[in-house]
Amino acid sequence: MRIFVTGGSGFVGGHAIERLAPTHTVLAMARSDRSAAAVEGFGAEAVRCALDTVEAKHLAGVDAVVHAAAYVEEWGTRHDFWRANVDGTTRLLEAARAAGVRRFVHIGTEAALFDGHDLLDVDETHPYPARQRFLYSETKAEAERRVLAANAPDFTTISLRPRLIWGPRDASVLPAILAKAKAGQFMWLDHGRQQTSTCHVHNLARAIERALTAGEGGHAYFIADADRGTLRDFFTPLAQTQGVTLPTKSMPGWLARSLAAVVEGVWRTLRLRKAPPLTRFAASMFSASITVDTTRARTELGYAPAVGWGEGMRALGAERQTNG
Repeated sequence: MRIFVTGGSGFVGGHAIERLAPTHTVLAMARSDRSAAAVEGFGAEAVRCALDTVEAKHLAGVDAVVHAAAYVEEWGTRHDFWRANVDGTTRLLEAARAAGVRRFVHIGTEAALFDGHDLLDVDETHPYPARQRFLYSETKAEAERRVLAANAPDFTTISLRPRLIWGPRDASVLPAILAKAKAGQFMWLDHGRQQTSTCHVHNLARAIERALTAGEGGHAYFIADADRGTLRDFFTPLAQTQGVTLPTKSMPGWLARSLAAVVEGVWRTLRLRKAPPLTRFAASMFSASITVDTTRARTELGYAPAVGWGEGMRALGAERQTNG
């Protein structure tokens, strides 16, 4: 199978390439020389284009698209989020249809359903919020709607929804927590007692591989590890794999959310581009319980997580020891 991957130089896309390249021909979007070198290092052939320039000619002969590229920053303008997550996805869908691609696997997120409230054991019947509060959630939800609506007899579209992706080469969640801890700025919200599902990146890569040949078109699928627990249960040992002990100090979640709203107001008034030290999205995410039900993925995709918290954290710790 010839597979075209977007976001291949990133965390999820890179692992997807590594999973697929031994048994498939993998092409990967590359916006720069640096991106091209990265995707080639993972085992793909670089195709020079971007989400706002991709055309059918870039997807010639491709059987399936894995769309992992997205604007995942905590902070940005509506234009930033909409251009990448919605317009970029729409253009890629149109290019794929025009090129005769048969399957489109979108990497979505449980955040598409998140409006600041707990999501407990949610499955795919849970509706999108009537009112979206966060630009990332809003634009990822709209992108997913467009992907699933594009499903047709000759064009199978699927969206995978991983929750809290972790593992080797994570460049966002764990590094941010470690940086705050080392700067003496880390603090739990509500003592970290919120329940959470997680998704090791190798488990997600397995789900992506399954979605190339299994699953019902027009369906979304939650993807998660078999393990679940509190945020404190998860992040404490995860930080320890990098030699960092997280402090025990805590702040009420309601207070963090209130402070984040004030901080964002100041940032917008001053039109600052740099991300503020605390955002409403981060404060809300880390003060809410979010767990997902993967029954549909297990039944329709044949998904089975292979990496658990213990194994994954031991591997991260061993990697750190090896790399010094």
